[in-house]
Amino acid sequence: MDALDRLAAEAFKGLIVRKDLVRQFRGQFPVPTYVVEFMLGRYCATTDEQEIAEGLELVRSQLTSRTVRAGEDELVKSRARETGATRVIDIVTARLDAKSDSYLATLPSLRLPDVRIADELVRENERMLTGGFYAEVDLGYDATIAQERGGRPFQVNAVRPIQLSTRGILDRIIEGRAQMTTAQWKDLLLRSVGLEPSALSARAKDVSLLRMVPFVERNYNMVELGPRGTGKSHLFQQVSPYAHLVSGGKATVARMFVNMANGQRGLVCQYDVVCFDEVSGVSFDQKDGVNIMKGYMESGEFSRGRESIRAEGSIVLVGNFDVDVQQQQRVGHLFGPLPPEMRNDTAFMDRIHSYLPGWDIPKVSRALFTDHFGLVSDVLAEAFTRLRDGTRANMLLGRVHFGGALSGRDQNAVNKTVSGLLKLMHPDPQLAVADEDLEWAVRLALEARRRVKEQQKRIGSAEFRNTQFSYSIGPDGVEHFVATPELQSEDSIGGDPLPAGQAWTLSPGGQDEAAGLYRIEVTEGPGSGVRILNQSPPAPFRESVRIAEQNLYGRARDLVGERNPREHEFAVQLRSFDASKSGADLGIAALVALCSALLARPLKGGLAIVGGLNLGGSVETVHNPIDVVELAMEKGAATVLMPVACRRQLVDLSDEAAARVQIVFYLDPADALRKSLHDG
Repeated sequence: MDALDRLAAEAFKGLIVRKDLVRQFRGQFPVPTYVVEFMLGRYCATTDEQEIAEGLELVRSQLTSRTVRAGEDELVKSRARETGATRVIDIVTARLDAKSDSYLATLPSLRLPDVRIADELVRENERMLTGGFYAEVDLGYDATIAQERGGRPFQVNAVRPIQLSTRGILDRIIEGRAQMTTAQWKDLLLRSVGLEPSALSARAKDVSLLRMVPFVERNYNMVELGPRGTGKSHLFQQVSPYAHLVSGGKATVARMFVNMANGQRGLVCQYDVVCFDEVSGVSFDQKDGVNIMKGYMESGEFSRGRESIRAEGSIVLVGNFDVDVQQQQRVGHLFGPLPPEMRNDTAFMDRIHSYLPGWDIPKVSRALFTDHFGLVSDVLAEAFTRLRDGTRANMLLGRVHFGGALSGRDQNAVNKTVSGLLKLMHPDPQLAVADEDLEWAVRLALEARRRVKEQQKRIGSAEFRNTQFSYSIGPDGVEHFVATPELQSEDSIGGDPLPAGQAWTLSPGGQDEAAGLYRIEVTEGPGSGVRILNQSPPAPFRESVRIAEQNLYGRARDLVGERNPREHEFAVQLRSFDASKSGADLGIAALVALCSALLARPLKGGLAIVGGLNLGGSVETVHNPIDVVELAMEKGAATVLMPVACRRQLVDLSDEAAARVQIVFYLDPADALRKSLHDG
C-alpha cells in the first residue's frame, strides 16, 4: 500500500477494491469486469489481507456456481429441473410477445429465448427491453407447464441488477474527494478504471480523463481514433453498466433511436453512453440513418412520425488508423477512418464536441495495469450517472473569455467539455474551482475541439479557415493560444501566435555561416536589467540583446507607451534550430520580443522577423534577403517582416516563394513592432 491507497481506504470505506484482484478472474468467467468487481466490492472492500483472502474464495465459489461456461448450459437447466430453481448470473433481455400478450425473457448463456417473466419485473427494469443488463437471476422450472403443448416451463422469479451502489452514492464520493488534492483525485480516478498513473505521462493522464467525459455530460459527442491496442473500447465495455458498445457492422435506426412498429425507445434513450467500436465498418440500415444521427447529435432529439423524442445518451465513435498520425495527415485528414457517409461531411464533424488523440495513449501492457486500490467500478459508474444532472459551464462566466475564432458551435462544444472535466475533478457543484484547474480544463477542451476544426479546414471549406483558438482568464488576462500538438513541429514556424515575449526570427548569417532559424523567448518580472539565460551565449547574440535593451530604454515612449522598462527585469533565451548558432543580426527581433513581454501581447502567428539594429536605432542592411525568405518558406512561415531597404533585391524572388510567403516591410523599430503585434 502506498500513501494514496491509505488515503483512499480512509476516505472511501467499503467502496474500494484492489484492482489486481480483478485481474485474477479475467478470462476465467464469461462476464465483464464490472460484474467481477461487483462481487469483489461486496466481499473484498477492505484492506485486511485475511478478509480479502476469505472474500476471494467466496467470490470464486459464487462465480463458479452461478456463471454458465460454454457447453454447461444443459447441465444448469437440468439442475433447475431437478431442484425446481437455480440462480445464475447472465445478461437479461426481454421482449413483448404479441401472440400471448406477455413478456418473454432471454438468457443467452443458457440458450433460453422464451422464458416467462412477470410484467412488474420488466416495468421495474426497462433496460431489459433494449440490450439488457447483467443480473443475478432466480430461474424457476415448472414441470406441469412443461407437459403442455408449446409450454414454457422456465420462469424468471427474481432479478437483482449487478449494482452495489445506491442513489446517494454521490454524496459519499463528494465527502471522500474533499479529503484529497486534485492530483491525488486524478490518480485515484485512473486507478479506478484499472490504469496505473505512475506509468503514464502527464499527457496520457489528461487524455485518459478526457475519455470519461461522455459518462458525466449529457448528449456529448466524441471521436477517438488512433493506433490499435490502446484500450479505446475497454472503458465503454468493461467499466460501466450504463454504457453500451455497438460493434462494427449494421446499426439499425430502430435499435439506435425508436422502433416504429411498437414505439420501443432505442439505445440512446436507455444508456448514458453508446459507443460505436471499429467505426469504419459501421453503416445504417436506412439511407437517412446518418441524417437522423446528425439531428440527434445536434439537438438531443429525433422524430417518430409527429412525435419528437428527447434522449440524453452520449455518442462515442472509436476506431483505428492503419498508418501513424503524421502519415494520416499527409494523405488526407484525421477523420479518414470514418465510414464514407461521415468521412468528408463537415456538417457531421461540426457536431463532434471533442476529438480525442488516441495516439497519445500508450499501447496496453502489463506495466499500465494498477495493483493498487481504486473505487469499485459500479460505484464509479453510479457516481458518473448522477453527475450528468446539471452543468458546470457557468464556472466560465466572467472568468474565461474566448477569442474571436470560436463559432457558436465551437463555444458550445468547449463549454460541454469543460463542464465534464470539472465534474470529474470536482464532484461537489458548490465547491469553488481554482483558476489553475479551470485553465487546465479550458486548454484541454479547446485543443480537443480545435482538432475537429483543423480537419474541416483540410477538407477545404472556407468557413473553417480561422482555427486559432485562444482564451484569457480574468478581466485583464493575457490571451493564450491553444494548438493541437500533432500539427506542430519543433523546428517549424506554426500558424498560431506564440505566447507573449516569444518571436521567430531569421539570421542572415555571415561569411562562415548560412542563414538560420531561431526563437527568442523573453519573460519579464519585477526588478531591472536584461539577463541572457543561455550558458555562454554567442557574442553576436549578446551584442544584439545589448543594443535592443538600449533602444528599448531610449525609445520607450514610442514603443511601449507609459510603461517604464527600467522597472522590469527581462530574462532572455535563444533557441537555434539549424546549424547556424551565432545569432547574428537579431536586434529587431530581440527588441520586439522585449516589448511583447512588457506589453503582455503576443505576436502574429506564422511570423518570422528579420533585421539587425544599431545603437542609434537604424536598421542594418540584410545582404542575402532572397536566401532568408526561401528559408522562411521551408520553415513554414506565412509572413516575413523585413527592412524596407530589401525591397529592390527581392524582385528576383522565385515565384513559389512569392506565392507562399507574404513579405511585410518596415521602416524603423516602432513600425516593426506595430506590424508584429497580434490584433486580437
